[in-house]
Amino acid sequence: MGVNNNVLGLIFASLHDSAVVELTKKRTMGSVMFGGRYRLIDFPLSNMVNSGITEVGVITKSNYGSLLDHLGTGREWDLARKKGGLNLLPPFSQSIGEGVYRGRLEALNNVWNFVEYSNCEYVVLADCDFVANVNFAEVIKQHIETNADITVVCGKYTYSEDSGSGVDVIEMDDTRRIRSVLIDPQLSGECNICLDMYVMRKDFLAKLVKDAASRNQPSLIRDCLQARVNEFNFMGYQFDGYFSRIDSVKSYYQANLALLKPENRNALFLPSAPIYTKTGDNGPVKYGLESKVKNSLIADGCVIEGTVENSILFRGVKVGRGSVVRNCVLMQGTAIANNCQLTSVITDKNVTTEDGRVLTGSESYPVYIGKNAKL
Repeated sequence: MGVNNNVLGLIFASLHDSAVVELTKKRTMGSVMFGGRYRLIDFPLSNMVNSGITEVGVITKSNYGSLLDHLGTGREWDLARKKGGLNLLPPFSQSIGEGVYRGRLEALNNVWNFVEYSNCEYVVLADCDFVANVNFAEVIKQHIETNADITVVCGKYTYSEDSGSGVDVIEMDDTRRIRSVLIDPQLSGECNICLDMYVMRKDFLAKLVKDAASRNQPSLIRDCLQARVNEFNFMGYQFDGYFSRIDSVKSYYQANLALLKPENRNALFLPSAPIYTKTGDNGPVKYGLESKVKNSLIADGCVIEGTVENSILFRGVKVGRGSVVRNCVLMQGTAIANNCQLTSVITDKNVTTEDGRVLTGSESYPVYIGKNAKL
């Protein structure tokens, strides 16, 4: 993919931390593990790089140590550059006492010096709560052709009372112009939702940020898209590819296990647009003589001596002799001892168990075990 020096990418790594507080107690949303070897930030960051964007700023809020360790210099994404490249932006806001931001516009006001000194003409904004493979070059192309003020990436979604909070439903006309924005509406059925990805000109974004600061309006969705939909030309970009929304522990669990279906993996991990991540130096998976594995994703460095079915195992996971792991998501460094039974369980990093432990959850209510827990 060619280089597009005319576009700046901005990723909000912490905007949805409150949606999955169990997973973000000691990390940002962007550094939450996904799919056996990735972090959630890998998806928007790779999308930008694959679209030719070579200048990216990552806006953080708190608990960002693991995010810094994961991103490093940006070498894995070819962003270790003298000009542009990867930039980590500090978690601070001058407008409120806690020193953290309340919404996108307030966060952008705090880091505006970085944006202002960029030579970009267009800005792409993305969060870390959606897993998707989006070609931003196509979004920017439509944005220019339609002379839009903001282009919002939308996707078809079956909405119900169980969809959780924070769902923004986008209603468009036949020309794709946005006519209304509904926040957590009382409805059901298929609709277009905002995938928390936006394209706009830098000068238009500067106006929004300045107006928001003067009016104490921190939210891009509520205070701009919804409140000013009739004032500006807001357009929707219809994304027809595969995506998952992460807004709860349940949806995180289901989004991981959805990757066990080949059609979902093939739709998300495209050969023409790879998802990059920090590489490790683990050895290959070791399978014991009595091990049994069925329909699972097993990352490098794992040691399997028991039975694993319909599960996602991250790097360095160990499953002892006689143990059975079904429908589970086991994060890096988890060690399951001998003769254990785990069903519908999520373990965070470095969880260890004693022999004979039994943990049983369900698809609707998976059991979550916190980081470094010993059972």
